[in-house]
Amino acid sequence: MSLKFLVTGGAGFIGSAVVRRLIGETAHEVCVVDKLTYAGNLASLAPIAASERYRFEKADIGDGERMRAILAEFRPDIVMNLAAESHVDRSIDGPAAFIDTNIVGTFTLLQETLRYWRELEGEAKVRFRFHHISTDEVFGSLGPEGHFREDTAYQPNSPYSASKAASDHLVRAWHHTYGLPTLVTNCSNNYGPYHFPEKLIPLMILNALEGKALPVYGDGRNVRDWLYVEDHAEALLAVAERGRPGEVYAIGGHNEMANIDVVERICATLDSLRPDPAGPRRRLISFVADRPGHDARYAIDAGKIGHELGWRPRHDFESGLRRTVEWYLANPGWWGDIRSGVYRGERLGAG
Repeated sequence: MSLKFLVTGGAGFIGSAVVRRLIGETAHEVCVVDKLTYAGNLASLAPIAASERYRFEKADIGDGERMRAILAEFRPDIVMNLAAESHVDRSIDGPAAFIDTNIVGTFTLLQETLRYWRELEGEAKVRFRFHHISTDEVFGSLGPEGHFREDTAYQPNSPYSASKAASDHLVRAWHHTYGLPTLVTNCSNNYGPYHFPEKLIPLMILNALEGKALPVYGDGRNVRDWLYVEDHAEALLAVAERGRPGEVYAIGGHNEMANIDVVERICATLDSLRPDPAGPRRRLISFVADRPGHDARYAIDAGKIGHELGWRPRHDFESGLRRTVEWYLANPGWWGDIRSGVYRGERLGAG
């Protein structure tokens, strides 16, 4: 059955991966809503932009009147909310934007979606879903053992994660109070093609290519669970199409790794694909003052989505990283404009 997806934040990293999958591998229609802040990039949607099943609306989820009009005109079956400010370091330097978009924006979108859903009738009302995409950072920091699960208590430690935790709670409340059929997913760290180069993996790839320093926070032993973005997009569609309303699904890549090991693997991969005459790129690694409140470890137990929906990641870290590095080597046009203009790789969030 062909469905209509409204994807907010669809020009961002994860959102564009979802949209490329929807247009490239399904018969669904897609309307992307994005206000095109620094991290939104229509070039990430270029591979599917000519499709008759795709449309784009430049809009802010915090603009209730505009969202009401888009919902009424497009009449989606599924709203996937990926619109968010998402970089921890930026939230340290300027938390206000995170409150505005992640909390107030989500509230406004929920209100307009609830209004739209209440006016639906019959099968259209039964099949409708509001899918909110969130992060494992809402759970705080793990010790050396254990994993985050859907029932893990929230303990956010940064302005970013606090704003996402608040938005998750709003979505839960709109389900339990008003009956809106919602879904929430909490994912581990994503990586892959089209990733804005302020995040660890793309920043290290591009700095290493340019012979610049590779700054690693603290001692580099902070651990993350890495999820290839195409695997995440596949998981999100499984939840949107088959998830049970009111449920939460944790999505992880089963790839725990310390940050310093990630950076060293990036160096080794680049050295094998494009050797540097100056020598191995490990020489560029430098240790810098840690991020304030830097969580020690994240890890996801993705058993629920595996058991209920049959999803498992297809990529281990080695294969996903190689594909990612190869993409950046092959697409300097995509990241060159970013590096020369909006963001040049400067340190953010020093506190």
